[in-house]
Amino acid sequence: MKFENCSSSDLYVLAEEIKKETFELDTFSINPYSFVCASAYDTAWLAMIEDLCGVNTQQPLFRGCIDWILSNQNVVEGLWGNHGDENEGETLTSTLACVVALRKWNIGSLHISKGKRYIERSMERIIGEYCKRGSCPRWLVLMFTGLLELAQQLGLHFFFSTRVKQMINDLFFRRQEILHQELLVDDRCNRQPLLAYLEVLPLTLYAENQEDIIGKLDDLDGSLFQSPSATAAAFMLSRHTKCLAYLQSLLQRCPHGVPQIYPLSEEFMKLSLINIMHNFGLGEYFSKEIDHFLFQIHKSYESEDVERMPIWSKVDQLHKDSLKFRLLRMNGYNVLPESFCWFLNDEEIQNHLKTNIEHLFLVMLSVYRATDLIFPEESELEKAKEFSRKFLEKNEFMDEKMVSSSHIKHEMSTPWMARLKHLDHRMWIEDRDSNVISIGKASSIRIHADKLTHLASRNFELRQAVYRREMEDLTNTSLPFESAANVRKLMAKSGILITVADDFFDEEGSPDELEALTEAVLRWEGKELKGYGKIIFKALDNHLKETAETYRNQHGTDITNHFRNIWGETFESWLCEAKWSKKGHIPSMEEYLRNGIISTAAHTIVLPISCLMESSFPQQKLKPGNYDNITTLLMTITRLLNDLQSYQKEREQGKINSVLLNMRSHCSFKIEDSIAYIKKIIESKRREFVEYVLMDELSDLPKPCKDIHMSVCKIFDMFFNKKNRYDSDTEMLQDIKKALYDPVNIRRLS
Repeated sequence: MKFENCSSSDLYVLAEEIKKETFELDTFSINPYSFVCASAYDTAWLAMIEDLCGVNTQQPLFRGCIDWILSNQNVVEGLWGNHGDENEGETLTSTLACVVALRKWNIGSLHISKGKRYIERSMERIIGEYCKRGSCPRWLVLMFTGLLELAQQLGLHFFFSTRVKQMINDLFFRRQEILHQELLVDDRCNRQPLLAYLEVLPLTLYAENQEDIIGKLDDLDGSLFQSPSATAAAFMLSRHTKCLAYLQSLLQRCPHGVPQIYPLSEEFMKLSLINIMHNFGLGEYFSKEIDHFLFQIHKSYESEDVERMPIWSKVDQLHKDSLKFRLLRMNGYNVLPESFCWFLNDEEIQNHLKTNIEHLFLVMLSVYRATDLIFPEESELEKAKEFSRKFLEKNEFMDEKMVSSSHIKHEMSTPWMARLKHLDHRMWIEDRDSNVISIGKASSIRIHADKLTHLASRNFELRQAVYRREMEDLTNTSLPFESAANVRKLMAKSGILITVADDFFDEEGSPDELEALTEAVLRWEGKELKGYGKIIFKALDNHLKETAETYRNQHGTDITNHFRNIWGETFESWLCEAKWSKKGHIPSMEEYLRNGIISTAAHTIVLPISCLMESSFPQQKLKPGNYDNITTLLMTITRLLNDLQSYQKEREQGKINSVLLNMRSHCSFKIEDSIAYIKKIIESKRREFVEYVLMDELSDLPKPCKDIHMSVCKIFDMFFNKKNRYDSDTEMLQDIKKALYDPVNIRRLS
């Protein structure tokens, strides 16, 4: 594998390099605009502004924008903007805008020639692809036709085929329809009203609405809808001083190419950066920076007066508030659902979201992900989840040229609790749109994440190599004592032992053999055992000695008896189930669950590992009957998850579980009713469990121990989400390959 010899220390060195480039030492402060990918289209429009105060008016006001254009052409393809099949519409308009800007000042003839060739070569393919999907998007129609008119006025001529000329005629016809149908400003319709495209609208529209446009500039911050390109056009037409101040402020913050939107919320930019680090699995490398940012964000939190905001500002606020809620709650801060669920009581924004589906999928995805962290009695989050789920299910309306729907579909198809972090990290690393933070008027707004992606892919493949070696070690008779690695191996060995022993009780062992094995485990003496029982006890004894010795080496005390008692309780529960099955005994639901939450053996894995992780784990919570609420909730959830997927097999074998018992106790229930009832219990317990894991005040277990509980719960959820993947020989093969063997495939826009 590519990074087989890469060490963890190498990755920390790479992370330190990123920190030096990104954060000011000690203060952790950043310039958030240094992360935003520049828009070649908007930079080109600023480059077109004339300096009317100079001696020679035939020179640009912002020479730096011209220099940026000259330095940022793809010299091979001749284009400007993101290069990739997904964004070629934006690339087409960006390239045309840059060619027009250079032509206006008669600069860069070679750049112009290469840009023209790209446009002539690519026009038919790009527009044709949109036509196959139905029609060209509104933004592309307006931008391309307006820029082509300006190019022709400057004497630029393109050589297009007859077919392309017909396509262009169709675009101009479509523009006339748009101009006839839409108002210059209409908040009820599109996120970006016509006025946001002032730079490409006919001059007659400005002349007819000059007073209203000037009034908007006076009322706002000198910009038109925070669009640099539209504001550049407004300044060239009006020479309004507030426009100039806005543009100067923009270039002071973004001297190396300007973004599609300015200003952007600096808090939102920091949250987006933290979000990408979390998604990529880089928390361990940037923990101080993430903790600092989240502490500052929580400390300075104050509610915004959203009622007075224009609709597009409300949408941005919802995106920021939902992202803030999820990151703060995930990291243990006490935040309330109303911090972003205010939109449920705002009819204007709900209507706007429903009528602008294609632009707002990222906002709704952020809302949907925030609702994953729902606690008991949080009805607002239930409503927000339902609203966002219905919205995201309409992903056929989404423009794949703007943002891929792959991770949206993934979020919708597999619940958060049924996804393992390791595989989630891979999905985000490989997703070409993982660095998209918002949607502008023409394309996605992205964060520069190339170095973070590089670090994340190397980190992922290093972990793959480590996990593969640990898998190989599991086949050996002994294991080396290495803290984190050994903990994972001991967890895996516990799982293997539980599977083998449980199957022995379910299918292989005779009643006498099961009684003898259970008695041996309770006495911890297996000399009299024979056959499989003897093999199982010997493996268990070796495993427990290894676990106890590891604990003794790390923490200096012996808790062997605690570990023996936990295993003894588990074997007793398996024996109890075997006796029930043999005798045909039908227990009450209470009796069944009292035994059943033990027989899944989730606690048998999680408690010894929690002790190894943290010496401060309270030893009294290792005693059967005295477990922490988090442990009891984990045991209950895993039992019910297992029952949902095993009831059919167990009914055929004459056994019972909670689904079948529940149906017996409700005469009117069909199997579907019983399943729905158990699912409702699981959801209730899961919400309680998530609250206990995330909120410090509810449990005194150390955080690493809570995290282990969460990881084990997610593993069981993964096994039993929708079907029984645990008992299948094939269901998880693809996941195993992705987790351990397949190299990461990074598809980034260049």
